[in-house]
Amino acid sequence: DARAAAQPARRRRGRRMKALTACWLLLRGGAHIAGGWWTIRTRFPHMTQAEREARVQQWAARFLHIWRIGLDVRGTPPKHGPVLMVVNHISWLDILVMHAAGYCRFVSKADVKDWPVIGPMATGAGTLYIARESRRDALRVVHQMAEALTRGEVVAAFPEGTTSDGLTLLPFHANLIQAAISACAPALPVALEFIDSCTGQMSTAPMYIGDQTLLESVWRTLTTPGLRAVVTYGTPQAPEGRERRQWAAELREGVGALRTGYGNIP
Repeated sequence: DARAAAQPARRRRGRRMKALTACWLLLRGGAHIAGGWWTIRTRFPHMTQAEREARVQQWAARFLHIWRIGLDVRGTPPKHGPVLMVVNHISWLDILVMHAAGYCRFVSKADVKDWPVIGPMATGAGTLYIARESRRDALRVVHQMAEALTRGEVVAAFPEGTTSDGLTLLPFHANLIQAAISACAPALPVALEFIDSCTGQMSTAPMYIGDQTLLESVWRTLTTPGLRAVVTYGTPQAPEGRERRQWAAELREGVGALRTGYGNIP
């Protein structure tokens, strides 16, 4: 009938509208990134550390708002250190989401430092860089993390070492956990998920794994309405003489327990 015949045309119009909306959001996001880069270049040198941290959090929250990504924060983000947050890793969005929930210094792969525009912004936000393939560099970064924790800072790391599909947790590498042991600082498990607001189910739209390109992940994210990021903070764990591999496994269990039930730890 006429109603059935009209459905393909409606679907095509819907896809065109999604594409136009995504292009508009890309332009707005690009402008916001340029503004952040300019702030770091011109204003950060004259700001206190507390002012910089507040500006980073505001910028990240505004970015999520521009791209229509909601944010639910469950539990209490640490406002002061020393604390090492261990977070599961799903997407390029993760650092933005975590900064919007509460400022922290992230450990990131070294090549981010050389990315145009994004690199200077990450550096301005206090990122610590690691060449993951280099054991010597890992030791250097662990030392820097321990120093930051000793100064009372909040440091965050992705102990999976790479992104996952978000449905399961990869094994946690223990190397970065050594920083908390060396600084006698607590570690805080934090679970990150992306949810479809309409269905309440996990969304894989921001997923960035395997052979996927960054553009593919960004496009899926921008053409998926109702996306929400959920950040759940657990309870800090003191080192208490634990060996780093044992502690990494216990922290992995802690992150898994905080998730809302989408997928199990293998």
